[in-house]
Amino acid sequence: MTEAMTVTELPLRRSRSLGRFRVHALEAGLQRLDGGAMFGVVPKVLWERRIPADERNRIPLALRCLLVETPDALILIDTGVGNKETEKFHSIYGIENAGTPTRLEDAIRDAGFSPDDVDVVIDTHLHFDHAGGNTLRTEDGAIEVAFPRARYVVQRGEWEFAHWNNERVRASYVPANFDPVAEAGRYDFVEGEREIVPGVRVIPTPGHTPHHQSVLITSEGEGAIFLADLIPTAAHLPLPWIMGYDLEPLVTLETKRAILDRAKREDWLLVFQHDAVVAWGRLDQAAEHPTLLVEE
Repeated sequence: MTEAMTVTELPLRRSRSLGRFRVHALEAGLQRLDGGAMFGVVPKVLWERRIPADERNRIPLALRCLLVETPDALILIDTGVGNKETEKFHSIYGIENAGTPTRLEDAIRDAGFSPDDVDVVIDTHLHFDHAGGNTLRTEDGAIEVAFPRARYVVQRGEWEFAHWNNERVRASYVPANFDPVAEAGRYDFVEGEREIVPGVRVIPTPGHTPHHQSVLITSEGEGAIFLADLIPTAAHLPLPWIMGYDLEPLVTLETKRAILDRAKREDWLLVFQHDAVVAWGRLDQAAEHPTLLVEE
């Protein structure tokens, strides 16, 4: 696909089994961010071979979320952008996520569920493109929790960091995306690695933000990891290909090294949140450097 792709080119979801679990990659929309920012110090002549840029130097990025069916709970990992932002905001970031009320809810219904069925929402971190759908703006302008039965899970450190109001990071954190959840008493704050329900575990993966977390899913000897912004696209698999958005890029480097080593050793399925084409794949066991074998 090229830089001119639209959200209509994406399926609403892609589904597969993982042991006794069923996982659904929900295509909650598209956004377009500056390619240079997405690849940091990597020269454009290299990264543009992988993901071509538009006339504004932006590349198309998925807003992929993951719905996990387990015997114990229905879990949603990340919630996309939501419906609260202005037309100007959508234009700047090239966001396409129209639906009822957004494309995320349409994808959940396409998987056979409704937002009311979600038991747990896991926020990998609280940036607007990951936690924006935690809440919704109603027709009368009120903001309410988007998944009324769910408990929400985030690292306590990420919650505190989101309220730091530092000039470097505050544009990424929109209080309306997470403060109403806390005000409703729906957040469960965790510290470090924690099993959320049997077979679903959050793992600290710092670098992008100091308290970023990824989600490891295991069932009957099979494993998958939702990488979030640790490795946002398949093009970011090489260790030094790190986003300019990352607050601690050298920490990201070492986190990537550790996660990819374990993923190869344990043959995990890698789930990419922002790759507009590749939803998931596994590392080639025979390759010296991280090389993806894409799976449908």
